[in-house]
Amino acid sequence: MLSKIITREKIIPGINQEKMLRSGWGNAVIENTIVEKIFYLSDGLKVKGYIAYPKDQTKKYQCIIWCRGGYKNIGAIDEFNALGMFGQIASRGYVVFAPQYRGSACSEGIDEFGGSDLNDIINIIPLADEIECADKNIWGIEGWSRGGMMTYLASTKTNIFKAAIIIGGITKINCDDKNELFMQHLYESYPNSSDESIREKCRERSIINFPEKLSRTTPILLMHGMTDERVPVGNSIELSDKLKKLNYPHELILFENGDHFLKSYRKEVGEKRDGWFKKFLK
Repeated sequence: MLSKIITREKIIPGINQEKMLRSGWGNAVIENTIVEKIFYLSDGLKVKGYIAYPKDQTKKYQCIIWCRGGYKNIGAIDEFNALGMFGQIASRGYVVFAPQYRGSACSEGIDEFGGSDLNDIINIIPLADEIECADKNIWGIEGWSRGGMMTYLASTKTNIFKAAIIIGGITKINCDDKNELFMQHLYESYPNSSDESIREKCRERSIINFPEKLSRTTPILLMHGMTDERVPVGNSIELSDKLKKLNYPHELILFENGDHFLKSYRKEVGEKRDGWFKKFLK
């Protein structure tokens, strides 16, 4: 089989980094997991990502794709945070795949903010064939902010995910406001496109317009801070209302005074994640 992974490199923290990781994410991140920086092929492009998995290779572990937020290099996950964030999830008994998207973080191509870069999520799935401890038959997916938008869109393309978790996810963009931040990203990604073309691309990225296309075999847990200053909480509330009318399997959890990153609710978010994935990833 021709490998889709171009390079793999284990990330080794320095002494001070290790102390901070133990303090911030727990001893298991250091003692029980391995996190690698990878480059893999996606539509012929060299794309950066991360893989994290338990050191114990005698078992098979369910797979989770973790979709980051941001645009281009803004929001890209550095190696230190990859060790903490993905190592912590892996320490719960999962193999984590975290695409950083084309056009950012030393990756080739153009970040289209939910366009062809969506393939960087779909194309990371076959990499499980090259990870010995990965149970490639059981997949979950998690996305934050723009990563939530990517998760919704991915769920319209495949039925492979048995569960999804979305935190502060974008469900609707104001397609008539050229000055809106997410619209600016689209204008930057498609500099030669007309206003109407950009508005159409905007509508195609707003799951609020077509929730019926979401995979019905992928139950979604939506979490959102009620004082989110970047993605208003109405994004999740309005989508949840539509999902209820469609009898779509989901749950909405709102965090009082929670910001975009739910910094004050790290423990609660972790517990909700563990519960959702344990319930459905079987």
